[in-house]
Amino acid sequence: MDKDRIKGSAEQTKGAVKEAAGKAFGDKKLETEGKTDKAAGKVQNAVGGLKDAVRGK
Repeated sequence: MDKDRIKGSAEQTKGAVKEAAGKAFGDKKLETEGKTDKAAGKVQNAVGGLKDAVRGK
C-alpha cells in the first residue's frame, strides 16, 4: 500500500472530524475546512491507488 493512500485516508478522517465539529458548534469556517480536507484526502488516496496499480499491487 502506497504512503499516499495512508496519508489520504488520515486526511479524510481529519476532515470528517473538522466538518462534524463545525456543524456541532455552528462554525461555518471549520465546517468548510473539514470539507476541503476530506476532498484533498480523497485525491491523495486516489493518487496512491494509481501508484499501487502501476506497481501491480
